[in-house]
Amino acid sequence: MKSIQEVKRTHEALLLNLPDVVSVGIGRESGGSEAIIVGLARHNPQTEAKIPSKIDEYRVIVRITGSPKVQ
Repeated sequence: MKSIQEVKRTHEALLLNLPDVVSVGIGRESGGSEAIIVGLARHNPQTEAKIPSKIDEYRVIVRITGSPKVQ
């Protein structure tokens, strides 16, 4: 079984190339299990449809985070 870090690293570039995806990270779902968190700049149904609900054995959670702010 691959670690969540390996799974994230393997799929991160592909996810970041989708429109409006601004981040890919690791977090926890409500039950406490590790999950891959994909941050979107805005709601985008076409992009959301391309993001799988699971990658390998890890759940993928999509969150609308907004655009990153540059300081």
